[in-house]
Order: sequence, then C-alpha cells, then structure tokens
Amino acid sequence: MGEARVKILSRDKIERQHFVQQLLADVHALEYMLKNDWFETGVVRIGAEQEFCLVDQFGKPANKAMEILQDFHPDWLTTELAQFNLEFNLSPYVFEGDAISGLANELRTNFDQVQEAAKRHGTDVVLTGILPTIRKFDLTADNVTPQQRYHALMAALGEMRGAAYEIKFRGIDELLIKHDSPLLEACNTSFQVHLQVEPETFVPMYNIAQALAGPTMAIAANSPMLMGKRLWHETRIVLFQQSIDDRHSYDYQREKSPRVTFGSGWLKKSILDIYKEDISRFRPVLGPEEIEDAFEKIKAGKTPKLKALQVHNGTVYRWNRPCFGINPDGRPHMRIENRILPAGPTLDDEMANTTFWLGAMTGMARLYPDITKFLSFADVRDNFIKSARNGIDCTLNWINDQKVGAAELIQKELIPIAREGLESRNIRKEDIDKYLGIIEERARKHATGARWILKTFTSFNEETTREQALSSMTAAMLKRQQSNKPVHEWDIPKLSENPSPSLGHQLVEECMTTDFCTVQQGDLLELVADMMDWRNVRHMPVEDKDGNLVGLVTSRLLMRHFMRRTKSFGTQAEFVEDIMIDQPLTITPRETLLEAMHIMTKNNIGCLPVVAESKLVGMLSESNLMRMTRRLMMP
Repeated sequence: MGEARVKILSRDKIERQHFVQQLLADVHALEYMLKNDWFETGVVRIGAEQEFCLVDQFGKPANKAMEILQDFHPDWLTTELAQFNLEFNLSPYVFEGDAISGLANELRTNFDQVQEAAKRHGTDVVLTGILPTIRKFDLTADNVTPQQRYHALMAALGEMRGAAYEIKFRGIDELLIKHDSPLLEACNTSFQVHLQVEPETFVPMYNIAQALAGPTMAIAANSPMLMGKRLWHETRIVLFQQSIDDRHSYDYQREKSPRVTFGSGWLKKSILDIYKEDISRFRPVLGPEEIEDAFEKIKAGKTPKLKALQVHNGTVYRWNRPCFGINPDGRPHMRIENRILPAGPTLDDEMANTTFWLGAMTGMARLYPDITKFLSFADVRDNFIKSARNGIDCTLNWINDQKVGAAELIQKELIPIAREGLESRNIRKEDIDKYLGIIEERARKHATGARWILKTFTSFNEETTREQALSSMTAAMLKRQQSNKPVHEWDIPKLSENPSPSLGHQLVEECMTTDFCTVQQGDLLELVADMMDWRNVRHMPVEDKDGNLVGLVTSRLLMRHFMRRTKSFGTQAEFVEDIMIDQPLTITPRETLLEAMHIMTKNNIGCLPVVAESKLVGMLSESNLMRMTRRLMMP
C-alpha cells in the first residue's frame, strides 16, 4: 500500500473533507513538480518485489510469517496481508550492462536466506501465483497479519463490500463460493517489476505497457487453480477483481469501474490523468496517520512525500500502476509497476519474464513511439482478458489487425523486439541469451507454469482424492523449484514420488466427496432407490430447500422397506421422511480422517455426512477412506 501508517477514514464529514483537501493538494503539488522539472531525468532504473507463500511439510499454508520475521528481519523483508505470505524488495539497478544479472543475483541471495530462515520454523517457501492447497478456512480474519494497516484495509474493504458476497467464475471447472472476507486477495502472489520512466515519455511508455500486458501474461501464466478448481490460466486477474469489488447492481445499466482495473482507455496527457481519474471514480477509504503539507515542503525546496495521494493510489489496483518515488538525493522520480507477472515457477522463470518485459518495453518504444496509432484500446483490453483466461493457448489482436497465436507472436515478433531493446541498453549478451532463451523455449513448447499445473493435477486427480492431488502437486512443484530448472524443462511427476501425510494430519475436507446428489423429505422412495442404483451409492443425504441436512437414507433401510412391501406386511411408507434416519451422525470438514474412522468404527456405520454450520458440504464414506488408505500404503 506504500504508506505503512494508515487509518480508516471515519464517517465524520470533517475528517473526510480534510483528507480530500490533502489529496487535492498532493495532486496540485505533483502538477507543480512536473511543470517545474523537479523529476530526475537521464537515467533509467529497474527494480522488483518478490511475494511468496509459506507452506508446512504437507504443502498447506503455514501462518509463520511473524515467527520468521522475529528470527530474521533484514530491511528488505516485509509482511504481506496474510500470515502465510511474505515479500522482499530488491535494490534499484541502473538499466544497463549487468543490471539483469545484478537483479538476478540479489534475488537468489535473498531467496536463499529467506528459505533458510523459513526452514528453521518447519516451513518451506513456494513460488506460485496462487497456492493450490489454499482452503476457504485459510482466508478468515484470524490469518490476517497482525498489523494495524492490514486490519484497517480489511475493515475498509469489508465496509465497502458489505455482507458476504459471491465469487464466481468458470474455466475447466466452475468455482462458486460465498465469502465474507476480502482476505481472498491474499491468495495472489506476484513478482512485481518496476521501470523508471521520464515525465516526457511516461504517456507513450505507459500505453506500451498496456499493449504488452496480454502477451506478457500469456507467456508467464502460472495461476490456473483455486480451491481445487481448474479455472483461468492466470486466475489472479479475475480473483483480485472480484475479491475487492465494491460495485453493486442497479435496475439500469450504469458504467462503474472496479477498484481492480486494467483501465478505461489510452493515457493521453500525463500521469496526472490516472491520479485524477482514480480520485474521481473511487471514494477514499484510508488516510495517512501523519499529515503533510505538500506546498510547505515545496517552499522549503524539499520533495513532498505526497502521502495522501500514495495511500489512495494504494487502494486502487491497476495492473500497470503509476508510482511516485523519492531518490536518496531527494529528487522525485516516476515508475511503471508491472503487477501482471505471477510469482514462480522458478527464480529463473521470473527473471526471464522480467527480461522479456523490460526488453519489449524498450524495443517497442523505439519501433512504435505512439502505439495508439497501431492498436485500439478495445483490442488491447481484449488481449488482456483472453490471455488471463487461456494463457499461451490464446489468439491475440495485434498490429495491422492481425489475429495471431500468442506463442507465434512472442517467438516471431516480440522476442526479436525485446532483444533489440535490451541491446540498446547494452545489457550483457549472456543475460539476454539466457533469459530470452527461456521465453523462446516456453513459447516453442507451449510449456508455461499454468499448463504444467493443469496437466499434473489432472493426472493426480485420476488416481487419488482432490486434496491429496493438490498436496502432492505442491510437493512436486517445490521439488522442481529447488532445482531451479525453468518450467519448460519440468516433467509431469508420478503421484508415488511425493510422500503422503498420515490420517492424523489429513482433514475430512481433504478426502470427502463434494459432488453428490441429495433428496428431500417429500420425495418418493422409488425415486431414491433408482437414484442410488444409478449412482452406485449406499447412502443418500436428505436436505431441506436451504441446504440443511435433515436426514439420511441408507441402502439397508430401503431394502427393509421393499422386503416388507413384497411380503405384504402392510407398510404405509411411501416417502423419504417415512424411513430416513432423522438425526444421523455427522462430522465437520476441519476434523481429521483419523477421528472420522473412530466414529465410523465405533458406531458401525459406513458413511458420515459432512456439515458446516448445519449446511451439508460433503459426504465421507468407507470408499473415500479405503482410497486414501491405499494411497498411504503405496511405496
């Protein structure tokens, strides 16, 4: 969010008006500095931020961030929104010569130190856009990092969103969940790249960043799964938008931009246009704790921090974000922050993505000083969505109204442009060849992190439960990351290569069936019998219209019913409510499989409905447990 010390803007009219006055003063101060040539020119710097996930020995989210920081707290390592995430910042490098290798070496050094610190707390570090093993209960308020700014952000976003809201999108599978916490945002981890830009070239460079968003994301996609569902190749894009979307439906169509946005059109005049649009469209939700008079600073010849503007900019999430900064010598500068790139799959993959984007930005600026004359914004935004949805498999709209596959565009046009751009900055040839070579092989083989995850999960899911497949895939991912072989060299692993947790460590929700049929109390028993025969099941849960579990029908109960009717015992049973068990034993998703086995053995039952807050969420049967036990016994 930029400014660390923030507070929720209260409903007090005077306080809110005061913040708005600060915000407007910051805009005018920025305008003054631009008009009077305060900004640094003649140098281009690059930098990056690395977000990552912390996992336990079974690949599940580990809320160890604060423990690790107590033990290991260099200036460059910092917290993130959730306690299972951390982030570190890399130094700025002048974009020339060995800048790429300098960035890569610092990235490796920092990562190794964090990994060593994490291992001291029984934790591993995983680079991935969305951790496959994240579960809904990992995203509760208890797991927010215990710092005032994060709680302020959660409270502000929660107030904007109101009560529980639905997240819904479709890929190979469909995800539809109701959630009441904006912590869903914390599922996303990225590798954010910064490029310093001069004021005079900010507009054309920002527009080029927008034009490159689609192809860059297509080749870098690494986030195809959330909560066990195969969704978009870069699911981060739609998840981030929906998780903090504060818009509401109206009877009449009305254009309202989401707080997470690609933008509404080409940038035309200056960086100020972005800030002015965001102030116009989005109400402030947070403010800085400390007040700063920007013009008093300017009168004193000092660069103001523009705290109000920084905080507001931190609550509007553009995928290419404008950034204001101050150099150690006190001079201001501006940057474009690329927030499109996901974390992982390896450090070399991240550096390849970075090198490709920086080179393409530079090369495109030389070839197309005004990209808006060659591409429509509608096509560019369409590319962004198609790349997020389909990754390297998508077809893009390109210059001269071409329709070209992402892989072909990257291989034949953008890699050569990126190479020329990097050469124009005198970047070391070895770095250019290494990292653009990774991009070229990825495009040639259609081998992105997203495709590896989808192939691996599909293979594992045919052999074991969904949750076990996710855990095993995460373990395989971690093993391959540690080799630092780029993802296009990764093989599809075998399920047997990854250890399985014991029944005492696995939860019911990791084994239960979630795709099942139910009946209601007034349904005919003949219907129930046929449904159980068709689906080859021995237990049929009974729920009401609100999804509450109200009973259970078993094959044994049905058999008794039909035997009595056949023998003319005069049974009057016709409906489910006549024979169902009206208070069946149940279990919650958070209990262990070992506890489930104890309940089933003690009570001599073959099935446990899984219930959360009286709602039926799953079924755990003997066959589920047998399947899991076979997996645990595999060599």
